[in-house]
Amino acid sequence: MKPINNVSNTLYGFFDEILDVLNDGIYITDSDGYTLKVNKTYERMTGLKRKELIGKRVTDLEREGVFESPLNALIVKSGKPQTNVQVNKMGRKVVISGNPVLDKDGNVLYVVTFVRDVTGLMQLKDEISIQRELIQKYHAESQYLRSKNLESKTVLFKSPRMLELMELLKRVAITDANVLILGETGVGKGILAAKVHEYSNRREEPFFKVNCATIPDNLIESELFGYDPGAFTGANIKGKPGYFEMANKGTLFLDEIGELPITMQAKLLGVIQDQEVMRLGATTVKKIDVRIVTATNVNLEQVVREGKFRSDLYYRFRVATLEIPPLRERQEEIEPLIEFFLTKFNSKYKRKMSFSKDVIQLLKVYHWPGNIREMENLIQGLIVTLEKDVLDMCNLPCYMKESVKKDIVDGVNRDSCKKTLSEIMEDYEKEILKNSFDRFHNVTAVAENLCIDRSTVFRKFKKYNII
Repeated sequence: MKPINNVSNTLYGFFDEILDVLNDGIYITDSDGYTLKVNKTYERMTGLKRKELIGKRVTDLEREGVFESPLNALIVKSGKPQTNVQVNKMGRKVVISGNPVLDKDGNVLYVVTFVRDVTGLMQLKDEISIQRELIQKYHAESQYLRSKNLESKTVLFKSPRMLELMELLKRVAITDANVLILGETGVGKGILAAKVHEYSNRREEPFFKVNCATIPDNLIESELFGYDPGAFTGANIKGKPGYFEMANKGTLFLDEIGELPITMQAKLLGVIQDQEVMRLGATTVKKIDVRIVTATNVNLEQVVREGKFRSDLYYRFRVATLEIPPLRERQEEIEPLIEFFLTKFNSKYKRKMSFSKDVIQLLKVYHWPGNIREMENLIQGLIVTLEKDVLDMCNLPCYMKESVKKDIVDGVNRDSCKKTLSEIMEDYEKEILKNSFDRFHNVTAVAENLCIDRSTVFRKFKKYNII
């Protein structure tokens, strides 16, 4: 067995070689801040040479601009470890940890500083963050596709006009042409956009939806085209891909395209024409292969005439046009839609709500200015706010009943040669009363259901020979 002193002497003789095999940079100073030891890893990390550092005080090196905020003075003063994060002159992000070596009286003899390069870790963290964001967007779009596909398979395409429109959609989808979808708000344009993707040869590739009306003007360019590192204050240090890049090989659905700022329209036209995109802050372009589907509820031709939308961009969008009729012109789909949304929200909120026959009858003649979205929101609101299992006429919003009455009055002008106003109103009243009596078989219950006096119900029953 070798004497301990000999081992210590041998180790000390190889002290520099021992420091050089460590993966962390090592910088050792005495209590006055004079540099005693620097290992090769430190040289490699910083680009500084030990011969330029040994024997020099860190305060002098800081004054010369070699160092930025050394920890030695703080450690000597406090006698406690200190840690800092810096970016050195080689652009590497490093964690600096200084530790005191104390004598038996607790005084600082030396300061040993460990320097660890975390640039790779930070880059990996940024890349993970970007990938997580992409995964979240893909997940959101897949959820959107699944929900819209479920709805379309369940409630759409029952009227002749919609069946005809779907045949046109299928023919257009396989051509890879740009598609413009027209229709009122809430009519189901997003569902048809998803269907274009589903029936196309790109069905296995990404589908992304962008609502041009909800993105602030100062962010829409970076959202669509992406940005490179340092493109603007607060930008991700690794940059960020835009929707065009993420939808590469797939389909990009630009909803509410009529709201796109005029300043962005020229750039979007260039992307469509050249099939290439340049990120903000970049100097090179990236080739892309993206199919564009757009939708709007405004009259784009009128907007073009007003100079608020580029005509050349409009013609690029409208290669194939799909116009969805409003719900009021698709009577065959109203009742199936009602059943679908009842099932959907009853399941979601664990309810068993249904509508009476007279309520269904009114909903079938209601004008539905908000189309499918209005119906969905109405039924969800009723299920959430009411405790009853069967909804009656008095549970419907007053505006709906007033609207139906107005539509009946307006109908007199369209059909005056066939029926008088009183005849039209009587027919409607009789239908409501008959449906209620068929359900309740009781005058009192009908009165409560329709929120009118029992005597009024009895009088009208006699008038219409209902009982």
